[in-house]
Amino acid sequence: MADPYFQDRFADRIGGARFGKETEIYKFEKIKRAKRRVLAEHPDRRLLDFGIGENDAMAPEPIRRILSEEAGRPENRGYADNGITEFKEAAARFMERNFGVFLDPVTQVNHCIGTKSALAMFPAAWINPGDVTLITVPGYPIAATHTRYYGGTVHSLPLVAERDFFPDLDSIPGDILARAKLLVLNYPNSPTGKTATPDFYAHVVDFAHQHRLVVIQDAAHAMLSYDRPPTSFLATPGAIDVGVELHSMSKGFNMIGWRIGWICGHARLVHAFADIKDNCDSGQFIPIQKAAAAALDDDTIHQGIRDKYHRRLEKLVSVLQRCGFTCQMPGGSYFLYTRAPSKRGNATFASAEEVSQFLIAEQSICTVPWDDAGPYLRFSVTYEAADGTGEDSLMAELEARMQKLHLAWE
Repeated sequence: MADPYFQDRFADRIGGARFGKETEIYKFEKIKRAKRRVLAEHPDRRLLDFGIGENDAMAPEPIRRILSEEAGRPENRGYADNGITEFKEAAARFMERNFGVFLDPVTQVNHCIGTKSALAMFPAAWINPGDVTLITVPGYPIAATHTRYYGGTVHSLPLVAERDFFPDLDSIPGDILARAKLLVLNYPNSPTGKTATPDFYAHVVDFAHQHRLVVIQDAAHAMLSYDRPPTSFLATPGAIDVGVELHSMSKGFNMIGWRIGWICGHARLVHAFADIKDNCDSGQFIPIQKAAAAALDDDTIHQGIRDKYHRRLEKLVSVLQRCGFTCQMPGGSYFLYTRAPSKRGNATFASAEEVSQFLIAEQSICTVPWDDAGPYLRFSVTYEAADGTGEDSLMAELEARMQKLHLAWE
């Protein structure tokens, strides 16, 4: 089949003339294909899906009811642009009540259509060709992708167990720092589950001042914190002067598909984001913002969700430890990040991705592999289970299947 006449006119940032012809398959697509294959080949074998990264429950019924009621009001049919006052004020109250962070809802808060869109938009306000974004890996790649779209480069900061999954900021080469503008963090971290300490955040503030960096702290998992109370980067002295924090209604409020969150921090930085956003979208549907505002004022929602995932993680850690994994409770998030096995009998695994594919094919156990900073598997506890009894049944099945495999670690 001949190429369309416009094949050589695609932008270089998405592959240029090679766009649509690459044969490499992204790991998440490989997982999806493997899941479809084992479901077809083993229809009677239950799929144990620890690869999903989205909440298994719906938003609370009262919040859904508000959405329904507000959707029927004609005054809510129009554009929301940079957000309604009701949502911004609720976000400011939430930040004050939960973190002791005081914000002006007019100048220091803006809604976003999920934190993904905010991470995609923010580099447009900062990155010129040749500029650098510093970003931790493994992690969410959106800010890195859009940095490259604007002609910038990305300097990766590996998160390794030897450094307790904190980036080594002081090892960044001077020539990189001279061109760096953005430092992107994510705590509680996905996928490692590490939570940030006050000392780490204080060092980030000093480092940002010293090197004139703008900090973007992605706090999507903020309310899923277990080893310490939920914290905010902006509660760190001086943090409001160096950056912004992104918050999501997805993880902590069971509002995954609603696509609503907010950006908050230094007023000039929020203003820059708002200018970019004005040229990208016309705001999230007003009834969604109104329902989200109600959810923000109800702290029992995120507390209940945190308790559920904490319970599930404790069960998962116990099972995997009995199966030979060296793992412990994560500090936060609903992910368990653990070193992948290196062998099964005399067979050797070359990567975490190879292990992940093996687990799906052999025992219908779905995980997400990460090989960015060593071979690790990520287990998500967002599997579907109606109650504690359902969780225990699934854990028992996981243990029975894992024990059959005789996995080993060097």
